[in-house]
Formats: sequence, C-alpha cells, structure tokens
Amino acid sequence: MGRAEKGTPKYIANKMKAKGLQKLRWYCQMCQKQCRDENGFKCHTMSESHQRQLLLFADNASKYIDEFSKEFSDGYVELLRRQFGTKRVSANKAYQDYISNSARHCYHPTNKDMLPNDFSAESDKERMLEFVQRQVEKGKKESTQQGPTYTELKRESSQERLTLNLNLKRKTEESKPNTSMSAFKMKSKEESSVKKPKSEEKIKQNALDEIMATQEREKEKANRKDYWLREDIIVKIVTKSLGDKFYKRKAVVERVVDKYAAHVKLTDENVKLKLDQNHVETVIPSPGRAVCFVNGAYRGQVGVLRSINTDRFCCEVEISQGLLRGRVLKDVQYEDISKLAS
Repeated sequence: MGRAEKGTPKYIANKMKAKGLQKLRWYCQMCQKQCRDENGFKCHTMSESHQRQLLLFADNASKYIDEFSKEFSDGYVELLRRQFGTKRVSANKAYQDYISNSARHCYHPTNKDMLPNDFSAESDKERMLEFVQRQVEKGKKESTQQGPTYTELKRESSQERLTLNLNLKRKTEESKPNTSMSAFKMKSKEESSVKKPKSEEKIKQNALDEIMATQEREKEKANRKDYWLREDIIVKIVTKSLGDKFYKRKAVVERVVDKYAAHVKLTDENVKLKLDQNHVETVIPSPGRAVCFVNGAYRGQVGVLRSINTDRFCCEVEISQGLLRGRVLKDVQYEDISKLAS
C-alpha cells in the first residue's frame, strides 16, 4: 500500500500521529498512549492492559502522581535552561514547547505542578472561597427557619381537682428473697467463669492477627517496586511497534537488563527479542500451574495457582516452596504473578 499524497487528510493525520500532538482528551496518562479519536480511546479504556494500570494506580495513587509531577517539573526546568536560558519567555509558550518536544510520551501535569493560566493555584483558592461562602449562606438559611412554639399551661376550670394515686407495695413483700433471681445470678456467674478463658484466647488471637497484618504491610511496602521482570517467567508481548507478527505472542524471559528490559525468546519459535517491560505483561495460567510472584510482599516466591476470580481481576495462590510453603494467599492481583516456564 503506497503512501498518502501530500496535503490529503490521510497525510495530515499520519503526520499528526507521528508527531503525537493530538487532543489531550484522547490521551491515557497511565498507559502513555495517545488515541486518534473517541472510539479508539473508548476501546483502549476497555482493554485488559488499561485495567491493570488502573489497579496499580489504585494501590498507590500518590506515588504515580508524584512521579508524573516530578518528571514534568524536571523536564520543564531543563527546557527553560537549555532552550531559553536567561531570556524572558511566556510560561504558556514554554509549556507548549515542552509538550511538542516530549511528543506523545509527555506527562501532562496535575494541579500540583507549574501550570499556566486557568490551572494556577490562585484559581483553586477562589473556588475554595466560593465553596465556603455557599456553606455559610446555607447555614444562615437553616438558622432562620421557624422552630417549635411553646404556650403557657393553663387550667380550663378553677374547680377542677388534681389527684395523685400512688400504689406502694408493702415493705415485707419487698424484703422477700427472690429465689429465681438468685439462681439466675449463680448460673450467670458460672457461665462468665467459662467464657473468661475464651475471651482471653480471642484477645490473644486478635493481637496475633494484628501483628501478622503489620508484618504483611511492611513486606508489601519493602517489596513493591516499579520494575517486575524476572528470569524464567512467561510474558505476553502487548506492543504493536514490532508489527502484528509479534503482537500478543508469548515469550520466555531469558535475561533481565537494567531491571526494566529483558532478552526474551518466543515460546513457539526460535526468535529472540529485546523488550522493555512496558511492552510486555504477565501471563496468568490455568489453575494447577506453577507461578512466580514478580511484585508485592511475596516477590520471588514460587507457588501454584488454585483459582481465578475474573470479576475482581485477582486469584488465589498457594506457596509451594520455602519457609512459607502451604500458605494460601487470596486476592492476588494479576500483575503480581506470572506463569513459570516449564
């Protein structure tokens, strides 16, 4: 198929796609993917890879936002230093140049960063003041509403008599011992003596569970990384930059390079490639197959997949090796495990 003629809509669209400057409403920040139209963006948001990125973002949203903000800030300052030096320049123009240079992999800033015009911190303060003013006005309206009215208590007739009837029990009846109540108290005392050891055991169990939960959180924080490639795992190629020939093909990771890249070999063909971790994703096998934890608290552990929950995008894994052998982990995310090469 030949190239589109110069000046045609197809030619212009291809140029825009190559440059990467298209509508930001069709740009996915999490996946760093620029879609060409609304339909393409809709299809992308329904894809499995996009759902994985959203799950990662939900686990630690502040981490990703801070990374985006820092990368934008560093790139923006670097552009000012390298391109404009000490010259006076409009912040909006420098921002547009930064977007142009960064192409479709640029990070569009959040409201924490150096934003031009409408996204300034001053406009945020104005919106906050308006919100507070609305709340004050609402409180005034509620306070002015009419409350309940009270009237004086008056007797309808002056000859009406007031009577007070008090039914007092005899003192002898009150002093009689209640045998049924005494028996009930004795029974309650015996039951409380039996329940006391059980409550102590329950308290100890709760304390143990709290200690284990604390250790799990510490392990998760220490072992959760932004890189996950490991040797001898099977991954799926999800990039189309290599052509349809390799798209969605499975490969075995033979060697990891600088944590974020790897040399892989196709499982059904003697072809070797070097790919970035953004170009591949984990592979979830069928239940009963061996998997490896590539991220999270149990990073590096080997286990057996027991079941898959497709509605929640998670699975249940039993650790099969090491000191934790036999432990069953529930709600393990798809991106934290990958199939082991046989």
